[in-house]
Amino acid sequence: MESLDINSQICDHKNALQAFAMKYTHDLDDANDLVQDTLLKAFRYSRLFKEGTNLRGWLFTILKNTYINEYRRIKRKENVIVQTEEITSQNLSHNAESNTCNSKFITDDINKVLSKLQPEYYTPFVKYFEGYKYQEIAEMLDIPIGTVKTRIHLARQILKSRLKVYSQNMQHLA
Repeated sequence: MESLDINSQICDHKNALQAFAMKYTHDLDDANDLVQDTLLKAFRYSRLFKEGTNLRGWLFTILKNTYINEYRRIKRKENVIVQTEEITSQNLSHNAESNTCNSKFITDDINKVLSKLQPEYYTPFVKYFEGYKYQEIAEMLDIPIGTVKTRIHLARQILKSRLKVYSQNMQHLA
């Protein structure tokens, strides 16, 4: 399907997406943000949409999953709040400046390992990391769900083995 044609069809569903988003958010601004995120993802992954399938259902699924993933992210963030009584002197020894520096090195190392993954492992792993479910990834990549699970598992194993130094360092800090 030509990209202009699919993009036009996606835009035709904006009002329906808006109404669907309001059922989740109960707030116009949040619903607008959710629809915008959904449309961006739909445009970005429009090449993965299979012509002849239900475009509206595909868009609603993207919207629902985007909402759920954002909700989970917010909940995780709320659960990370630490009470001052729980902060130990050992934790205080790591100041913000060194943490930022270490985080950059860790992120760089993770990105290097990820970039060396074969595409058949990289793509499903990154999609899963972005919040897509196994079934969605299988549909996007047109491969069986078992293959998706295996490839994500193998990508994790590769990352763990190549980044073992970080897990050993974290054990020393605990």
